[in-house]
Amino acid sequence: MVVRNIAQAKAELSALLESVQQGEEVVIAKAGKPIARLVRYQGVGTRRTAGILDGQIWIAPDFDHLPEDMEEAFGMRDAAQ
Repeated sequence: MVVRNIAQAKAELSALLESVQQGEEVVIAKAGKPIARLVRYQGVGTRRTAGILDGQIWIAPDFDHLPEDMEEAFGMRDAAQ
């Protein structure tokens, strides 16, 4: 792990980025206290595909209906009904 103060990091940015590309971790400090960490970008895992689980998920027909006591608790129904 490489530790550099802000002024040093500004002066050596290209070299520090080369180190990061090689897998090294770079910590940037201000007044000797770490404030940032440069690590190699891993990228997004995989792109999501719409409809990939089509036919594999089942939703109950009453999914959108709450039980009466829950409707009352959420103020969706009068307690007198």
